[in-house]
Amino acid sequence: MLERPPFIRAASLKRENVESFMTHPFSLPASQHLASDSIEFHPQVTFFVGENGTGKSTLLEAIAVAWGFPGEGGSKNVRVRTHEIETPLADALRLEKGNLRSDDGFFLRAESFFNYASAIDRESHDTRYYGGRSLHEQSHGEAFFNLFMHRFFGGGLYLLDEPEAALSPMRQMAMLSRLKQLNDTGSQFIIATHSPILMAYPHAKIIQFTEDDVREVEWQETEHYFVTREFLNAPERMLRALL
Repeated sequence: MLERPPFIRAASLKRENVESFMTHPFSLPASQHLASDSIEFHPQVTFFVGENGTGKSTLLEAIAVAWGFPGEGGSKNVRVRTHEIETPLADALRLEKGNLRSDDGFFLRAESFFNYASAIDRESHDTRYYGGRSLHEQSHGEAFFNLFMHRFFGGGLYLLDEPEAALSPMRQMAMLSRLKQLNDTGSQFIIATHSPILMAYPHAKIIQFTEDDVREVEWQETEHYFVTREFLNAPERMLRALL
């Protein structure tokens, strides 16, 4: 299948909208990088990886809000608002958009998923799109997985913040298959993750965030791959060093 142009080509920072790079979130490595360079996205799958505190989830949230998704997560049609979320990075973000119209889209974030499930129950949306049951009647992992399998219709932009948090390794591998199906409909994904399983998706772009820089890396270059491989190859040695 021919590769469709992306919905978002790149992100950069409008420096005139930044009061100070000494305060959060502009002091984060992700923001510091955008002050001097843009981040370009793969038309199908881009992964944000790196340690906590480097700004990958903050940047993902800013992209979501700049695109028009609610800051707490959800779609443009189902908006979750339990409290006001300040997103100064979104106000300073410049998105280079493609020419295609997004037919669908979703911003998935684990920390406010409960509120999204409550909004779905309140508005009586068809549960066929969520595995046939209320999301509150499912385990956290089931709800995440069914949302991904049934609610994502394709042909859209999907932003996922650490979706592996509730998924078993088998479900993460099933997620790779679903990614391929949705890519074949022209979908674009930007995913913040710690999962070396998800990062293995073929031809994806992996952007690594560290305290020192933000750069594109190969799967085998990520710390997640290296540490997991080392542990599985020699668990006794690793445990002796740790314990």
